[in-house]
Amino acid sequence: MNQIDITALKGEDQSYTEAFKQAFEICRKQGGGTVHVPPGKYISGPIEMCSNSTLHLDAGAEILFTTNRDGFPLVAGRWEGKVMDCYMPLIYGKGLENVTVCGRGVLNGQGAGWWKPFKAGELDHPRPRFISFEDSERILIEGIKLVDSPSWTVTPVNSRNITIHNISIRNPADSPNTDGINPDSCSEVRISDCHVDVGDDCITIKSGVEQNPDRIPCQNISITNCTLVRGHGGVVIGSEMSGSVRNVVISNCIFNGTDRGVRLKSRRGRGGVVEDIRISNLIMDDVMCPVVMNLYYFCGEGGKDKKVWDPAAYPVDEGTPAFRRISINGLTARNARSAAMFLNGLPESPLKELNFSDLRIHMASGAEPEYPAMRDKLEPMTGEGVIVEYVEDSSFRDVTVENCSGEVFTMNHVRGIRGEVSAAADSSIPG
Repeated sequence: MNQIDITALKGEDQSYTEAFKQAFEICRKQGGGTVHVPPGKYISGPIEMCSNSTLHLDAGAEILFTTNRDGFPLVAGRWEGKVMDCYMPLIYGKGLENVTVCGRGVLNGQGAGWWKPFKAGELDHPRPRFISFEDSERILIEGIKLVDSPSWTVTPVNSRNITIHNISIRNPADSPNTDGINPDSCSEVRISDCHVDVGDDCITIKSGVEQNPDRIPCQNISITNCTLVRGHGGVVIGSEMSGSVRNVVISNCIFNGTDRGVRLKSRRGRGGVVEDIRISNLIMDDVMCPVVMNLYYFCGEGGKDKKVWDPAAYPVDEGTPAFRRISINGLTARNARSAAMFLNGLPESPLKELNFSDLRIHMASGAEPEYPAMRDKLEPMTGEGVIVEYVEDSSFRDVTVENCSGEVFTMNHVRGIRGEVSAAADSSIPG
């Protein structure tokens, strides 16, 4: 039996938790198979998959995951970079090979039942991620719609050969930490043709924090043809990057209403290197700051320590982060609000070998002051141009900022900067 219809295993109670458990146990015993979910609504607890298995949801099928914490299983998982006991992800597997979640149905995390106790400080453990496979290989997530995730939505960890294609994620704008797609210490990842509309960063590449005993990089990542809406950042690297992030291609994406567009963030103590990143053909509208690279990021544990915000130079050690060899070619941004770009290295670790070409950034008129980056002792800004501090051996070619209210190009503590940023009049079309 290669295909198992979940309705054939339904018991007398209202939940399909045991039915899914039985279905994947059958798959495990027979060496693989497909668990088929026909049209209808299905209430379930967390689902643990097995190797060589597929969870397929027909169009019209919706799995609604329980928010009842009584007896909710725990697993040791990476949460904001550190390993700890967490509520089990809603769809989960560890040490697997050849797993697929696909179809045209809906996975509903019923996140409101988790967000409220989280905000009230009532949870004993971190909230469940929605889909998370750990230490696994050959993962395919395709076609499905995910709504109302309890926390991070799609989070492969320390896994390889991952394809995430044509999925739709929708979490409310005010839902806490509901990132869209977060590969963490993964390699050979392909993210394409996805729509992500969430309450935190849309797509984020991570590799753990300094407390992790293992420093595993996130590398060989392709992100293309995605639409990214409302999140705190559109495509983000860090701040958990202690294992390093390298070999990333981002192309042909549209950003609408995200706080920041392309956002790279870290701080002293994290260590790790972000390098060899190529970004091209982006369109942004109503973004606070289209490009941010910030080595003073203050959120999270230890983020308010003096060493994080101190402008003085510190000795270079294993905790010193570095960003280098990053190129952005072909970006059009309309109605940016705070600053066109905010590039902020450390005195002891400047941003190096940045290359910007063919950028057109239009600043909105009458915007409210906002913070282009999350850095302590930074004043809110409105309509500023390109701000560069502690940057070396970098170039700006054919970069134009329109309707800038302040200096179009502000540089402090730079060396080896080639090219310039040009000012242009407001070219917006009335009406």
